[in-house]
Order: sequence, then C-alpha cells, then structure tokens
Amino acid sequence: MTGLIQSSLPPTVLVVTNSWWGLYPAVATAVGTGALIALFRAVRRQPLRPAFGGFVGVAVSGFLAARSGEARDFFLADIWWYFVASVVLIASILLRRPLVGVLWSGLQGVGMWWRHDRPSLRRYDIATAALAAVFAARFLVLHRLYENNEVGWLTVSKIAMNYPLWAVALVVVVWAARRADHRLAYCGSR
Repeated sequence: MTGLIQSSLPPTVLVVTNSWWGLYPAVATAVGTGALIALFRAVRRQPLRPAFGGFVGVAVSGFLAARSGEARDFFLADIWWYFVASVVLIASILLRRPLVGVLWSGLQGVGMWWRHDRPSLRRYDIATAALAAVFAARFLVLHRLYENNEVGWLTVSKIAMNYPLWAVALVVVVWAARRADHRLAYCGSR
C-alpha cells in the first residue's frame, strides 16, 4: 500500500499544483515530492532502488513537461514506455521465446528446456501475453486521455490501472511458472 501511495503522489501533486499555480511550480513540486519520497525511504532504511527509479522517472517526466510547457507531457515517458514494453513482450511470443519463460528460467538456472515442452511453452506464452495486455491497456487508455488533454484523468487512470491490472497479470505469471516447474519436476523424475 505504501508503494501505491508513494508512486501516486508526484502525479497527483503535479495536477493539483498545476491547477492552482501553473505548470512550472507544479513540475518543481512534483519533482520535489519524488525527492522527498526517496529521502523518506533513506531515513527509514528502506530499499532505495524503487525510490531512485521513481525519482528518475519523475525528473524525466518533469523535464518533458517543463520543456513543452504542457502538463500532459508529464505522462509522455510512461505512455511510450507502456507501448515499447507491450511490443517487446509480443515480439518475444512471436519469436517463440516468451519473456516470462526466459526470465523465470534464468532466475531458476534451469535453462530453456520448456521451449521443447508444448504445455510449458503455451503457458509462458499466456503469461507473457497477460503482461503485454497490461502494458497495452495502459498505453491505449493513457494515450487517448493524453490526446484529449485530460491531465486530471491521466492521473486517475494511471493510479487506478496500476495494482488491479498487475495483480491479475501476476496471478497468470505465477500459474504459468508453477505449472512449468511442475512439468520440469515430472519430466526430470522419469
């Protein structure tokens, strides 16, 4: 829950501050909020990687908005990241190397045996497609709102589409990995 709050604060601060004082104070406040979140995590001795990554994302987003003079450009980097991620995931399926399977087998150190096992390959295709669907849905919704200059709705949608979609995708990924691990154990014991 803390991660959801921390990730939603900078865009929310941007929208609220932009409506009251304009774009440049809003960008400064959003980037400052990202820095405070990183500092807060450092003081509490929590892992800094998520905070640092979030701060860099906020800083890049703030730079894009300040450079263009439009608050909606604060969301531009995220929108195109979602597009690129969905394309990469779909390409990995088409190349018969679904990224979920590649990453999971790399983490487990078991090699890519599952590429020769149709049920496991199909499950990793499904899991990778679920992740691609999350990124594609986020891209389509946010891009449409971006085109219509709906800055407030961009923030609401970004927050609302975060954890619910990832939760569903995670269930599919865990299902695929567990079934593939089960197949490996079964095939290895024969």
